[in-house]
Amino acid sequence: MLVSQILKSKSDEGVVTSPPDMLISEAAKLLSEKRIGTLVISADGKTPDGILSERDIVRELGRKGSGCLDESVQTLMTRDLVTCKRDDRADIILQQMTDGRFRHMPVLEDGRLVGLISIGDVVKARLMELSMEKDALQGMIMGH
Repeated sequence: MLVSQILKSKSDEGVVTSPPDMLISEAAKLLSEKRIGTLVISADGKTPDGILSERDIVRELGRKGSGCLDESVQTLMTRDLVTCKRDDRADIILQQMTDGRFRHMPVLEDGRLVGLISIGDVVKARLMELSMEKDALQGMIMGH
């Protein structure tokens, strides 16, 4: 399965982005309101500058305390993004996420943000794929 197929199966609400100067407290509120785990940080809303997860915020709270909430997201965001393209294979993306121990990956096309996939999206797609393969094999065995 390809990343493009996973993107088609997701709701078309777009990727939630935030500017680099947004406060971490505002980012936490946005994550909560949208019920999402990650924000793509982007100065122009189209090109990713970094990514910030709820885990990043919790770790910083544990390290620095609540004072970190008044800092901007650019101080905490991951700058070295691992990204993918629409024509990348889902099994390879799943392996990258597992090896890198991260749960979200921006999808880029010509350097522009076109989507965001989560490890949950990839696992769901893989389970659907395995189910279809199982059904096809059962059909062949049973002569249908």
